[in-house]
Amino acid sequence: MSFSLVPWMNDSDCISFLQWALPQLRMRWAGFRRVRKQVCKRIARRLRVLGLPGSDAYRVYLSANPDEWIALDRCCRITLSRFYRDRRVFDLLGETVLPVLATQALQRGDTCLQLWSAGCAGGEEPYSLALLWQRRVSPLCPGLGLQILATDSDPRSLERAAVGCYSPASLKDLPAEWRETAFRRRNREYCLLPGYRSGVVFGCQDLRSRMPAGRFDLILCRNLVFTYYTIGLQQQLLAELQLRLCAAGALVIGAHEALPGAAAGLTHWPGAQAIFRLGGAELAR
Repeated sequence: MSFSLVPWMNDSDCISFLQWALPQLRMRWAGFRRVRKQVCKRIARRLRVLGLPGSDAYRVYLSANPDEWIALDRCCRITLSRFYRDRRVFDLLGETVLPVLATQALQRGDTCLQLWSAGCAGGEEPYSLALLWQRRVSPLCPGLGLQILATDSDPRSLERAAVGCYSPASLKDLPAEWRETAFRRRNREYCLLPGYRSGVVFGCQDLRSRMPAGRFDLILCRNLVFTYYTIGLQQQLLAELQLRLCAAGALVIGAHEALPGAAAGLTHWPGAQAIFRLGGAELAR
């Protein structure tokens, strides 16, 4: 069927379709309300590829072709991000959280701080951590290195992360001096200098089926699990995240997110609504 013969999926049709389909992907409509336009455009393109006349026909197609749910799941990946998103959170990480975690690591005899950015999109978040470490924290912790594991389920986003080049809009929240000295202009993009990328390792993982082994001093899981997934899945993944935190390690969620119910073993980091610490040890001073 040609492009011109495939009708556009209007907003009400897409909302109805998402409210039906998302629970079957263990996702929830409430998280997609504000970002649905990105998802609806992808689904509309998928309908054109399949030659289907609309969302009703797509429901029938999904019922007859179970593998198509994988393609639909890809359409529902939200890839919006930027450097230093939620500036107050990153300021707190630099002022108190990372220095405390670094002190704890040194007291344990560790030579490297281990961080994990889960759902890293195009690399803006882990690279923000790398910049924050080198510019503000590392001088306070001589002898301690930094390793950042950054994972995402979207291979295309990870390809962009590996290149490390971004539009000016992606850098708008960064301190101006960082933008001027840590990036090199290439055509219309800004490319992060290699020295800030060397400690960041990227991997393709879907949290719903796989998480990295090992323990981390800090896990950032922002604007993913606790926004888009069902409450039952949130509870399951939160337990898995806690198992991967070091004693007194920190978990960072989105500034507008909340943990699903009472999270045993986690308490708010002092003065930080979106940052939690795993119990078991007093904060280092």
